Amino acid sequence: MTNVLMVLSAASHWTLADGTKHPTGVWAEEFLEPYRIFTEAGWTVDVATPAGVAPTFDAVSLSAGGAGSAERAAEFAARITTMSDVLQHPKRVDAVAIADYDVLFYPGGHGPMEDLAVDADSGQLIVDAVRSNTTIGVLCHAPAALLAATDKVTGEWALAGRKMTGFANREEELSGLAAKAKWLVETRLVELGAVYSKAPEPFASYIVVDGQLYTGQNPASSVAVAERIVADKR
Repeated sequence: MTNVLMVLSAASHWTLADGTKHPTGVWAEEFLEPYRIFTEAGWTVDVATPAGVAPTFDAVSLSAGGAGSAERAAEFAARITTMSDVLQHPKRVDAVAIADYDVLFYPGGHGPMEDLAVDADSGQLIVDAVRSNTTIGVLCHAPAALLAATDKVTGEWALAGRKMTGFANREEELSGLAAKAKWLVETRLVELGAVYSKAPEPFASYIVVDGQLYTGQNPASSVAVAERIVADKR
């Protein structure tokens, strides 16, 4: 049996450079599609958040525009409702151990930029996963969570020199939030020493695999990342 831990942001807003609180949370597609793919593969999936707080889903990700169509938005909303028991009572990030899981997976949305980027417990999970060569999957803005992965032994960032992708600066600009942000995912990853790459065109599906690290650039990459992880672990 393959066991997956999906770590979700517990934030309901993202604090912008001027102090404004921008409503956000988890991007629905980036949680729901990997969750579907993992469970359809027969894998067991647990959900954890900081302090065990029930996650908030970004309202835009549940709109026709954000989901791709009104029908898809309705489907996502219905799936969230059917998972209420799981989502209302997640595990606490500080109470899980990487040794219990084969895959550590982080969906995006701007939420991780608010809490997981500075969450030491989540960061330690990632460090432990790197040390044990556990599969790590990260989507869109969720590479923000990787920023907290400082190895306490070496004092170095645990992902330095690794190939990865994440939400591109250009995509943030096209979304209208780049100029308001305190920092951007692509910029911060490069500053820390990641070997960052992205799709030639914004919002196209794009994934990077570097050993056991699987990263997807944007929501359109959700299915591709999860399917690649399943395929590689069969």
